[in-house]
Amino acid sequence: MHPPSLPAAVPPASGALPPVARTPVAVAVAVAVAVAAVTVSALLLFFGTGLTPLPWLTWAAPLPVLLLASRASAPVASVAAFVAWGAGGLNLWDLQRDRLAVPLPVALLSVVLPALLAVVAVLLFRLLLRRGRPVPAVASVPAVWVSGEYLVSVLGPDGALWSLAYTQADVLPVLQLASLTGGWGITFTLMTVPAAVAAILAPGTARRARLRVGLTALVLLVAVAGYGTVRLATPPAGPHRNVALLAAGLRGDWASVDTPRGTEKLRDMLARLRALPRETDVAVLAEGAFITAAADLPRITGPLSELARERRMGIVAGVIITDARRNTAMFFPGGGGEPQIYLKRHMVPGVEPYEPGDQVLVAGDTGVAICKDLDFPALARENRRNGATVMLVPSLDFELDAWQHSRIAVTRGVENGFAVVRTGADGNLTVSGPYGRVLAERTAVGRAVVTVTAAVPSGGAGTLYTGWGDWFAWSCLAVTAALAGWTLLGGNGRPGRGRALAVTSPDTPGPAGPHDGDGPG
Repeated sequence: MHPPSLPAAVPPASGALPPVARTPVAVAVAVAVAVAAVTVSALLLFFGTGLTPLPWLTWAAPLPVLLLASRASAPVASVAAFVAWGAGGLNLWDLQRDRLAVPLPVALLSVVLPALLAVVAVLLFRLLLRRGRPVPAVASVPAVWVSGEYLVSVLGPDGALWSLAYTQADVLPVLQLASLTGGWGITFTLMTVPAAVAAILAPGTARRARLRVGLTALVLLVAVAGYGTVRLATPPAGPHRNVALLAAGLRGDWASVDTPRGTEKLRDMLARLRALPRETDVAVLAEGAFITAAADLPRITGPLSELARERRMGIVAGVIITDARRNTAMFFPGGGGEPQIYLKRHMVPGVEPYEPGDQVLVAGDTGVAICKDLDFPALARENRRNGATVMLVPSLDFELDAWQHSRIAVTRGVENGFAVVRTGADGNLTVSGPYGRVLAERTAVGRAVVTVTAAVPSGGAGTLYTGWGDWFAWSCLAVTAALAGWTLLGGNGRPGRGRALAVTSPDTPGPAGPHDGDGPG
C-alpha cells in the first residue's frame, strides 16, 4: 500500500515558506522603522563622534542600526549601516574641505571607509545572531571595528587620528583602560555595549543566552570602571616640573624672521619668555613659532640659546626652515650648550611639504615631538621606551580640531604613563598628567600671545601598553578572522535552543528559515 500524498498546503521539505502577502500598511511601517533607526544612529554618531563629541552619545550610537539588523534582511541592514555611518561621518567635512582643503575624492573616502566597516560589522553580527550564536555576535562588532581602526592606523597617513577612543578622553575612568590596551580597548568597550543590548533584545534569543550576554557586558563595564577608579586614586609618582606654554594664532601670520613682522614676533616672544616666573623649568613654544631660511637661523638660535643659559630654563621652539624643507623643534638646554634638533616625522598630507625625520629626541626624561607625531601610538611608545616621562610637543592646529587633537595627545599620555605639554597655535595649549587629568588649558586663535603655566608630574607611570604594544588590536584581528572564517565555512555545530530567530523584514516575512540564505549552516 502506497503512503498517502502530502496535502498541497504543506510546505515542501526544503523548508521554504509559502509567500505571504504584505499589505501596503505593513510595508510602510517597516520602511518607517528602518528610516527611524538610520536617522537616530546617524544623529548619535554625528554628535557623539568627531571634533567635539558628547561622550555618552557614542555608547548608544550603533544601537538603533544593530536592533534593525536583527530583524531586517541583509540588504536592508547593509544600507542602514552604510547610510547611518556615512551621514554621521559628515561631522568632519568642514575640517577636511575648508581648513585642510582635502581633495573631494579623499574626503569622500574618509566617509565611505568607516561606513563600509560598519556594514561588515553589522552583517557579521546579524549572521551570527541568526545562527543562534549571540555571544560571538556581540564580540564580532567591537572586534571588527577595532581591527579596522588598527589597520587604518598602520596603513594610512593619519595614524590613529579617527579612533572612537578619543570620544572618551574626558571620561577619566574609561580613559585609564588605554594604559592596558591602548585606545583599542576603549573602542572595544564602546562597541560592545550597544551590541550586547541589541543581542539581548533580538527576537528569538534564548533566555540563557540573554543572561550570558548581559552578565558578560556588565562584568566588562564594572571591570573598566573599577580599574579606572583605582588607577585614578593613585597619585602620580616623583617630583613636579614647572612648565610654561606660549603661542598665538598663526593662520595667515607666516612672516619670516628676516621681515619686519618676523622680527617683531621674535622680539615679542623673547620679551614674554623673560617675563616668565623665575621658577619656570622649561618653556614650550608652538610649531612654526618662527619661520626662517637656513642662512638666517642664527637670528633665532642665538637669542634663544643665550636666554636659556641666562635663565637656566629649557626652551623648545618650533622652527620651520623653508629652504631646507624642515619642520623642526629646537630644544635649548637650560644649562647652555648647542640646541638639539628634532625633525617632525609625520606630516599632514597635502599641507606640509617638508622632509620627515626618522629619529626620536629624548633628553634625560624629556621627549620632544611635533603635533601630528602623537597621532601615531607607536611613536609615543618609542619615546616612553627611551625614557621619556614628560613629552614637550610644539603643535599647530586648525581651530576646529582644537579639542580633538589635544585629547589625542592626552590619550597617548595615558597609554604610556607620561605627562604631555602641548602648545597648540590655532588650538589648545594643554598640560596633562600621566593619568589624563588636564592640569591647565587655554585656547590660542588670535594674534595675541597666550601664556599658560603649570606644574606637571615628571616621574611617569609604568603601563602594560608600553611594554606589550598593540597586543589587544592583534587579538581583535585574530577574533575577527576566526569568526569570519567560521561563519563562511558554515559554523554550524550543534544549534541548541534559540538558534533560529523569528524575525520579520520587508523581504522575509514570518519566521526565518533556510530560504533566507544565511540560516543555520
